[in-house]
Parts: sequence; structure tokens; C-alpha cells
Amino acid sequence: MPSDTPQPSFVLVRPQMGENIGAAARAMLNFGLHRMRLVAPRDGWPNPKAVAMASGAGRILDDAVLVDRTVDAVADCSYVFATTARQRDMTKPVMTPERAMEVAREKIAAGEKVAVLFGPERAGLENDDIALANAIISVPVNPEFPSLNLAQCVLLTGYEWRRQSVEIASEATEMAGTDWANAIEMDKLAEHYESTLDSAGFFFPETKADSMKLNLRNMWSRMPLTRADVQMLHGMLRQMVRWKEKG
Repeated sequence: MPSDTPQPSFVLVRPQMGENIGAAARAMLNFGLHRMRLVAPRDGWPNPKAVAMASGAGRILDDAVLVDRTVDAVADCSYVFATTARQRDMTKPVMTPERAMEVAREKIAAGEKVAVLFGPERAGLENDDIALANAIISVPVNPEFPSLNLAQCVLLTGYEWRRQSVEIASEATEMAGTDWANAIEMDKLAEHYESTLDSAGFFFPETKADSMKLNLRNMWSRMPLTRADVQMLHGMLRQMVRWKEKG
């Protein structure tokens, strides 16, 4: 992704383990994010364990901005989110990751710079860090076990950013080299089965034949068949007829 692509900066505040920094970098790159800022990593920087864990996302670490204080990490930002699972005695908007990234997209589109703060693994962000934020991101997790791994929180937030910034179909079908059957192909399939089943005496008694054929056509219309499916169904029926004639 180009370095000038408008997007939020993800700020890891006093991260404790290099492995988690590397995993966070992987999560960021998964969703097209590359602006990492590090505030006073416990084990120093650079960290070989972070590089090993990044596994292909090393460029995120190479370009990471290192600062000593949280305020320095967000100095150029006009809007800051803080991720936390704990209730705080502060009056701030509390948003889901989805809503937060929607707001982030709107503000970035308007030319603002946005940052998201992620706290250290053991205790999360301190109140002094959260005081710098304009809003809080709270993930709707199990209240009996609300703790999220640093990289997990980065991944969740990155996923919501991606959803807000890229057109993603909520459902798609992999066609595997074929197309959906059209009306003519479905009609020919229905005729083939009706003719063969009629010869086999399936439509009995005669007074019910028309309704049975209608039900059969309704069944075909409810089935989302591809052209490959239609060809296979034709072939299956022809083979059964040939096998019966041999007998």
C-alpha cells in the first residue's frame, strides 16, 4: 500500500513483548494498514522477536515511529481513539470498533489525522493515556473474560477499518470456472426429465400428471444450478437410461 494512503495511525503504548508487536504488525498489514507508532517498548527497539513474529510484515516494523511518550505519538493528530475494556471515570463517547472506524474514515476523508491507542498487554492503557483520547473503543466481549491480546485488538480494529474503506461483498459465490444456468438451459433440463420420466410411467395417475410436472418444474426453479450442474444432471439421466436399456 502506498505510504501516502490516508489511514489512521495505530499506536502501541508501552508494549511488553516483541512477539506481540510483530503479531500486531501482521494484523495491520492483513488489512492494509502500515502506520505503526511505538511508545517506549519495554524490551527496547528494534526487537528481533518482533521481526520473527511479523513474518512478512517486517516493513511495518521498519517504518514504525518510536517515541518516549504517548502525547508525542499523537501530537500531529486531531482525533484520537483509546481502546479499553475497563470502565473509566471519564466522560467520553464509547464506540464499537465498527462505529469508531466509520468516524475515523469520515474524519480522515475531511483531511484530519487520526490515531488509535492500544495499551500494554498486562494492564491496558493508563488513565493519563486515555485522557489524551477523544473517544473510547470498546469491543463487546464476554464481560466475564474481557481481556484481549494486543494483536487481537489490533486485528479487530483493522478489520473494521478495512470494511469501512473498501467495498466488500457480504456474500459471494465462487463459480469455479462456470456460470449460472440460464432460463433456456433450465427449461431443456426440465423437458429432458419430464420426457424420460413420462416414458418410465412416473406421472401416474394421469389425472395428476400436470400437477406433478408443475411441481417438478418448481423444484428446478428453486435450485440455483450452474451450467456444469445442468450438464451433469443431463448426463446422469442419459446414463441411467442406457444402463436400463442394457438390462
